Amino acid sequence: MDSLLRRDGLKIDSIGIGHNAGPPLVQSGWHLYAWTRARRQAWKSPPIEVVRRRAKRARELGMTYKQYSLEILERGRYL
Repeated sequence: MDSLLRRDGLKIDSIGIGHNAGPPLVQSGWHLYAWTRARRQAWKSPPIEVVRRRAKRARELGMTYKQYSLEILERGRYL
């Protein structure tokens, strides 16, 4: 059987194991720019008082500062 061809011309057997053959995550240069800018803004360094408070809370929970900050970004609320 020949390989299947998607609408965008990509051969399904050529994209590898574990790929669901879904649409690309970044559809244009604008999407890439917007995601890059949003990521940079989300990880911008907060004031030192906030860093200290988060680091203290992360230690109490047995997490690293980066893990704790990521949880805040994902959930949109503090743990």
